Amino acid sequence: MSKTPIVFVVDEDQSARRGLTRLLRTAGHDVREFASALEFHDSLDPAVSGCLVLDARMPELSGGELQAELQARNVDLPVIVVAADDEPEIRHQAYAMKAVGFFRKPVDGTALLDAIDWVLRSASS
Repeated sequence: MSKTPIVFVVDEDQSARRGLTRLLRTAGHDVREFASALEFHDSLDPAVSGCLVLDARMPELSGGELQAELQARNVDLPVIVVAADDEPEIRHQAYAMKAVGFFRKPVDGTALLDAIDWVLRSASS
């Protein structure tokens, strides 16, 4: 496992992705950003530790499909879902993925950082 946890930000919306990345880096996190779940999947090293901040609606590979692929590769990254809307279907998908957090865009930066810090502390203990 990687000693320094990485926060992976996967969001097709470039401005949202960059904003989240900036926030997380300013808070001292090691961040990698991806424009699609497929791009993230194809570049992931199964030995990494950290968490995944995932947009609820992604083209090509859905969040649920990505989660299934990660499980098949024995990659255990906690998922925090962010969504542009709060439809029951989106919340159901997040629940089905066993997401540890759900945030509606625009994301409350302090709450997201608290959730990420909690996830990373929980994973390291």
